[in-house]
Amino acid sequence: MNKRSHIFDRSLTAAIPIAFVLLWSTGWIVARLAADDADPLTFLIFRYAGAAFCLGAFAWLAGAEWPRSRAEWLHALASGVLLHALYLGGIWWAIAHGVPATISALLAALQPILTAILAPWLVGERIGRRQWLGVALGFAGLLLVLAPKLLALDTGQVAGVVVPLLINAAGMVSLTFGTFYQKRYIRTGDLRTISFLQFISAMLATIPLAYLFEDMRIVWSRDVIIAMVWSVVAVSIISIALLLHLIRRGEVARSAQLVYLVPPTAAVQAFLLFGERLSIVQLFGMAVTVTGVMLATRR
Repeated sequence: MNKRSHIFDRSLTAAIPIAFVLLWSTGWIVARLAADDADPLTFLIFRYAGAAFCLGAFAWLAGAEWPRSRAEWLHALASGVLLHALYLGGIWWAIAHGVPATISALLAALQPILTAILAPWLVGERIGRRQWLGVALGFAGLLLVLAPKLLALDTGQVAGVVVPLLINAAGMVSLTFGTFYQKRYIRTGDLRTISFLQFISAMLATIPLAYLFEDMRIVWSRDVIIAMVWSVVAVSIISIALLLHLIRRGEVARSAQLVYLVPPTAAVQAFLLFGERLSIVQLFGMAVTVTGVMLATRR
C-alpha cells in the first residue's frame, strides 16, 4: 500500500465515527418533526418497511450474499428486534407520551456506561482507567448540557412520566444488549442483507404493538414526508450501516462512547433548525463531553 492510499484509509477510518454521530443525532430532530402528524410506532413501521425495501433491492441488484445457515438468519432477525424495534420503539413511544427529548437524551448516556460495565463479562473486552475517565467526563459533560432544561421541570411533570421513562430506559438497555449480540453472533456476513433482515424483523415486531397501543394514525404532511425520507435513507440505512461497521471493526465499548456526542450534536441541530438557544454552561458541557469521548475511544 502506497503512502497516499494509507493516508486515505486513515482519513476514511477517522471520518466514519464523525459521520455516524452527525447522522444518528438527526433522529431526535425527525422525531420532533413528525410528532404532530404521526403516531410514533406507526411511523416506525413505514420507516422500517422503506429501509427494508431499499436495502433489499440494493442487495438483490448487487448480488449480495445472504446468510447461509438457519442460525445466521435467526441471529440477524433477533438483532433487528433489539437494535431497532425495542430501542427506537421505546424512545419514540416515550417521547410521544410525555418524556421531554432532553430527559430521553440523558437516558441515552446510560447506554455507554452500561456497555462499559458489561463488556469485560460479556465479550471479554478490557476497560482501562483512561476509558473509565472518559466515561465519567462524558457523563458529566452531558449533565451540563442538559441541566438547564432538567431544572426547569417541576415535580409534577416528572411524576407524570414514570412509565414512559421506564420504557425509554428499557429501549436503551435493548440497544446495549443489541450491540453485544451483534458483536458476538454476527461477526461476518454481508451488512446489506443482514440489515435488510433486521428491518424486516423490526417491522414485524412493531406492527402488533402499534395495533394494540395506537390508533395507527399518520398524516402524510410535508413534515412527515421529509422526516420519513430522511429517517429511511440517512438514519436507518447509512447511520445503521456505519454503526454495524464500527461494532464489527472496533470494540463494543469504544463504539458505544460515541452515543455521548449525539445529544450535544442534536442540540446544535435544534438551535440551527428550530432556534433553540444554548447557554455558556451547555457549550462548556459539550466541550467536556467531546474530551471524554476522545479519552474513551482513543486507541
